[in-house]
Amino acid sequence: MKNSIFSFMQRLLKQKHLPVAVANTEINEVQAMPEGLEEILLTIVEELGHSTDLVIRRMMLPSVPPCKGAIVYVDGLANVKEVLDSLLIDYRSGEWALPLLNEIEPLSLIKEYLLKSGEVTGTSDFTTLYHMILSGDTVIFVDGFNEGICASTREWKDRGVTEPSSQTVVRGPREGFSETLRTNTALIRRKIKDSHLWMETKQIGRVTQTDVALMYIKGLVTDNMLEEVRTRLARIDIDGILESGYIEELIQDEAYSPFPTVFNTERPDVVAAALLEGRIAILVDGTPFVLLVPAVFTHFLQAAEDSYQRADISSLIRILRYVALLIALLAPAAYIAVTTFHQEMIPTTLLINIAAHREGIPFPAFVEAFLMEVTFEILREAGIRMPRAIGQAVSIVGALVIGQAAVEAGLVGPAMVIIVAITAISTFIIPSFNMGISIRMIRFLLMILAAALGLFGILVGVIGLILHLCSLRSFGVPYLAPFAPYNIEDQKDNVIRLPQWALLKRPSFVSPNNRQKQTYNPPQKPKS
Repeated sequence: MKNSIFSFMQRLLKQKHLPVAVANTEINEVQAMPEGLEEILLTIVEELGHSTDLVIRRMMLPSVPPCKGAIVYVDGLANVKEVLDSLLIDYRSGEWALPLLNEIEPLSLIKEYLLKSGEVTGTSDFTTLYHMILSGDTVIFVDGFNEGICASTREWKDRGVTEPSSQTVVRGPREGFSETLRTNTALIRRKIKDSHLWMETKQIGRVTQTDVALMYIKGLVTDNMLEEVRTRLARIDIDGILESGYIEELIQDEAYSPFPTVFNTERPDVVAAALLEGRIAILVDGTPFVLLVPAVFTHFLQAAEDSYQRADISSLIRILRYVALLIALLAPAAYIAVTTFHQEMIPTTLLINIAAHREGIPFPAFVEAFLMEVTFEILREAGIRMPRAIGQAVSIVGALVIGQAAVEAGLVGPAMVIIVAITAISTFIIPSFNMGISIRMIRFLLMILAAALGLFGILVGVIGLILHLCSLRSFGVPYLAPFAPYNIEDQKDNVIRLPQWALLKRPSFVSPNNRQKQTYNPPQKPKS
């Protein structure tokens, strides 16, 4: 039996070294175009499987002698009317209204003088051609030339710029990213109008060929960090990228940690603020969530509107988040430890009340807490997956009804319902959804340690948790920075935020080379 399990594990581990299959089993090699128009069109039609949304419009150029031409695009991805208008072709009849072409060859005339599209390029290989066509570009061919003219006509439907649903604010911009890469890059450039905001784009995914863009501010980002991001992206070898979560898992530092080391957001103002600190943004076409690296622990406990409120309000809210973090992490475990092993720590009156309510409960405190926590997690997940019209009502009403019914049935005590409710509410205060999930997972581990060893078990778990956090890195940056290693200058915008006029420097762990952010200019009282 042991030998069979061992051999099975060996086969399972060897599978990760097998070559990954792609469509048509091989990566498409660069294939040059022939000069014959019909041969080019036949190759395109066969390669794309005679797809019904592939449109080929043939026409005759009024040259001497007459020359054949064709326009190729994918219906639904391209707005070809602009190209037809540029070539003086009637959109309905398809007739060419150009004068006779005697002195200038047709391909140069179309490419250099007629096309009015924002971006016009030429390609002479089918690999680049297929990517452009399937991205929404329009390609023009002329018989006798082994080159296609690609005009940027991408215009697919998107939901536009709407308010983010996962990161709402009381005060601040209401615009959020969409699923279109160009819309997202435009939203960032709208906020940072600087020539040093650079962008690099590459395609990742052998089948999907998803556009992935890097945005950073030259001079603020460190060269080592930028090169590390490029290297990790270049190592990705996968069939398809459908969401930025694929990229996050493939480039993160630690694969087996519950804590996220890559930050994600759908707010352009958050990305702009991160770029101004020297971070790098990774945008993926097809998703409104943008990745930011490096990401440290305190980054996940800061909200977008912390910089828009006054310093005293922001500081108070941040302190409240850290208190809520401790409650969400330790409250059920502390209740289990105190009621099971350390009853002497509870005031006598409260202890008598708890004992009276737990008199008929058949389960120990751990089972009681575990049942309530699992039930609430089920209700929370059900509320998210159900239609919005009834999801919120089901989660709230379900928690109230089940909690009251469990107390009346004698399965749990009222004190446990209060502890679970406070814990759940505290989890929602954490701005980052990923960090909230991490705290929820670790909470169950601490509950087990509390049930086994009491407060000593919680202490062991917290020490192990801190050691694990100290061992984490995010693209070379310590995860607990600026707490560990401690830097007193970086504490100005950490737990407590000083006024904007006092935030003179950028965080040293992100941009050590160019730290100066602004000059010291405190507000002056008017002279009477």
